[in-house]
Amino acid sequence: MDGMNMDGMDKFGIGQPVRRKEDKRLLTGGGTYTDDINLPGQAHAAILRSPHAHARILSIDTTAAAAMPGVVAVLTGKEVAEDQLGLLPVQVDVPGVAGTKMFAPPRQILQTEFVRFVGDPVALIIAETRAAAIEAMEAVMVDYDILPSVTDTARALDADATVIWPENGTNLCVHWDSGRAAEADAGIAAAQTVVSIDLIQNRLVGNPMEPRVALAEWDGERFTLHSPTQGVIRVRESLAKIVFKMPLEKLRVISPDVGGGFGLRGKLFPESAMVLWAARRLGRPVKWRADRAETFVCDPHGRDHVTHAEMGFDTAGRITAMRVRTTAAMGAYLLDFGPRIPTLAGGRINGTVYDIQVLNVQVRCVFTNTVSTDAYRGAGRPETAYVIERLLDQGAAKLGLARDEIRRRNYIKPEQIPYTNAAGNHIDSGHFAETQGLALELADWAGFPARKAEAAARGKLRGIGLGYFIEASGGQPFEWARVHITAEGRAKVHVGTFSHGQGHETAFAQVLSQTLGFPYESIDLVQGDTDLVENGGGTGGSRSSQMGGVAVKRAGGMVLEKARRIAAHLLEAGVADIEAANGRFTIAGTDRAIGWAQVIAASLDRARLPAGETPGLDEQLVYKRDTECNFPNGAHVAEVEVDPDTGVVTLVNYAAVDDVGVVINPKLVHGQCHGGIVSGIGQAMLEHAVYDSESGQFMTATFQDYCMPRAGDAPDLKLGLNVVPCPSNDLGVKGAGEGGACGAPPAIVSALCDALDVAHVDMPLTPERVWRALRRSA
Repeated sequence: MDGMNMDGMDKFGIGQPVRRKEDKRLLTGGGTYTDDINLPGQAHAAILRSPHAHARILSIDTTAAAAMPGVVAVLTGKEVAEDQLGLLPVQVDVPGVAGTKMFAPPRQILQTEFVRFVGDPVALIIAETRAAAIEAMEAVMVDYDILPSVTDTARALDADATVIWPENGTNLCVHWDSGRAAEADAGIAAAQTVVSIDLIQNRLVGNPMEPRVALAEWDGERFTLHSPTQGVIRVRESLAKIVFKMPLEKLRVISPDVGGGFGLRGKLFPESAMVLWAARRLGRPVKWRADRAETFVCDPHGRDHVTHAEMGFDTAGRITAMRVRTTAAMGAYLLDFGPRIPTLAGGRINGTVYDIQVLNVQVRCVFTNTVSTDAYRGAGRPETAYVIERLLDQGAAKLGLARDEIRRRNYIKPEQIPYTNAAGNHIDSGHFAETQGLALELADWAGFPARKAEAAARGKLRGIGLGYFIEASGGQPFEWARVHITAEGRAKVHVGTFSHGQGHETAFAQVLSQTLGFPYESIDLVQGDTDLVENGGGTGGSRSSQMGGVAVKRAGGMVLEKARRIAAHLLEAGVADIEAANGRFTIAGTDRAIGWAQVIAASLDRARLPAGETPGLDEQLVYKRDTECNFPNGAHVAEVEVDPDTGVVTLVNYAAVDDVGVVINPKLVHGQCHGGIVSGIGQAMLEHAVYDSESGQFMTATFQDYCMPRAGDAPDLKLGLNVVPCPSNDLGVKGAGEGGACGAPPAIVSALCDALDVAHVDMPLTPERVWRALRRSA
């Protein structure tokens, strides 16, 4: 303890570009991922999945598979029913128009009567090795009666479309209305100028670097599940309460290092329930790992909307009304939050950064014979921003205004903030016109004509585009943290959030180092184990810094106050006279001081504690706030070149200025911005999950068919920050992880349309799609 290094506090505090402390461990092979964990006596699981999009199961014969070498068991829905496992429910309720109810069909972990998408689980094979389980899977004989399917979102409600859930009588899950429909209708009818657009939000597959894994054990009284998540508390609650109907303390969930999340982790997955159930039934640990093709057909997908939207303007180019009609695919079953994403979640930012009150959005959530959709980076907000930004480009063209000017005329002004948007949410900070100006300057918007002329001389078409977004980051307005100072002089930070690549080991250490005046290198993060983390909302919606960070700061503050009381007792001074700074506790106006080492030692010795104090420096709290969200935002500018002969689009310049509030660590923020932008590049230019409209087969279940962005698909990204502190939390921070996924698609599509001089081209901007657009406009 006497060797504690108190130097460099300023170097590791809030706002400093500290290198990630976890990177050395992860980059040198020192990480521990779920697939690195193996338990004595474990068996391996493989899952037989439906090869058909829609079929009736006539029979399942497991006899041959069960007799194969190394096979331990072959389990089906028959055994699930015997053990009375709970059904997998949707965990939200979205209100329908005129009081209608959302249809939420039941879902078993293994299907016995019907399969409803390619990949629907039918049987669980357990063997001594993974190879043996996979081989035996091929021997399970299932007799299917193939039924018609519907995989096209736009056709799900057609009169002749097959109905996936006959008891519902329709493929409509719920028809949601944001409100103000009559006002929007009247506003569109009365507008001086009206523009409209039809667009598609392409279906995406999240594809974290680490595929899903589940390793389960049962000791006769208690389950333990090792699995990558975005927070262990919610996973434990769902499995314990819903599937196994057991007390929470009977199930432990552990998430070690996790290779990416993007909103896809942490759901109530049937595979997690399967391995736990199998481990209990067989009395031995069971491990399952998805391969990449399986990931494509078992992980939730994102987006998949078909939209018609209209926007009205007055003679000055100000928005007077907006009306949106969207059909959003849910897949065959409702996953945890599925119907909430295109409705209530995306609807939180209706109007985004523009002063629009006469606005109505209606969404028809529909069932299709596809993988379920749920939260994917941005979770509804990229879709909302994209619709508005595409409409503004149409309005600029029709009104003869520059695209930057039409936005400038419609931004919420600083004097209007706090601003209550059309959804009733209070936007508490933001300088939107200023942020746009900074982005245009960073992108050299004014110099674009010269670059366009130079490209034309080389036979290329060049375009520039602009996209502005606002996020609603946060969600679940509570978070838990514990700060415990050990006898060895280390600070253990227990948090209910979860890091799956964001750098929490670094950021939370910076927050606590500054709060306590404690050495950064002596701070350790504890997360991802329900035996060590007793509460918390996990990580999602870019909530960790604003919720977990504030909880850490407050718990650290409680530790510091106790340390000051102990220091005052040791120094025989009043608590009010103790100044804590740079790792020292000093009597104000004197040179009498002690350090953390002495305070820690005294905290563990009852004889040296002040009256009434308990031993140890160990404090925890649940941080709650009144507001659910805050509102990071940003202006993104993309510049593309197009080869008119081939339709190949190259992203040649990209600039973005984001407002994420106070910045804890600029390196981490820029890393999050880079990741979000590249996700947006993927949606805009490359990625598309495609089903065959006739057979319902999934056509893009490998990286040969589904194109992910690579380093060469992005130029050097020019990033800037416009720091507008958030007034609703102690740190002044806003979310930073999802903005790029919101800003990149509209900016890139705007740039492509500018290059081609066309109104709109749907994502992804593949060479064939662009080539066809060029021929249509010729």
